[in-house]
Amino acid sequence: MSFYKDRVVPHLVNLSMRQETFVIYRQRVTSAATGRILEIGIGSGLNLRHYGDRATHVIGLDPSMKLLSMAESAPRRPMLSVEFLEGTAEAIPMEDASVDTVVSTWTLCTIPDVHRALTEMRRVLKPGGHLLFVEHGRSSDASVRRWQDRLTPLWKCIGGGCHLNRAISQLIENAGFRIERLDTGYMKGPRPMTFMYEGAASSK
Repeated sequence: MSFYKDRVVPHLVNLSMRQETFVIYRQRVTSAATGRILEIGIGSGLNLRHYGDRATHVIGLDPSMKLLSMAESAPRRPMLSVEFLEGTAEAIPMEDASVDTVVSTWTLCTIPDVHRALTEMRRVLKPGGHLLFVEHGRSSDASVRRWQDRLTPLWKCIGGGCHLNRAISQLIENAGFRIERLDTGYMKGPRPMTFMYEGAASSK
């Protein structure tokens, strides 16, 4: 792994994801999470403080040991049980049907094999479990989509593999989920970077 990816990108990710505008999204997604939860791409643990009383145990998965070390000291509810796993979403090191909720916040944009990762999320979810997500992705406006397609090759290089133009809801459905709730729209900021998908999905 390169010095930039191993040492620089984790700090850039931590800084960029600390934006105040993200907090309301984090609160809405995590407050709906229940039981034993797998958080994909937990990063530096910015979601941990927002999990509510219905969350009993959070397993934070991330490929970056640097970010996981940051997450270990992140603020959280005193009675919340948390553990951390180094690994990728494409090969989740957990048993089938072992979690009640999967949480993904601004993560599906960066996973190299996103279809395989979503298939893995379905595998570890218990029957009746839910995938809760907030992600940025492909805009509903043609003019913005054109800019997203132009910018994504460069953006991936400087943003740790982040894609601006992934059609999040379509990817989730193509992996076998049924979307039960979906809200889309622009967050504050440059439109190619801020078209948001927020919702919940269950296995078909």
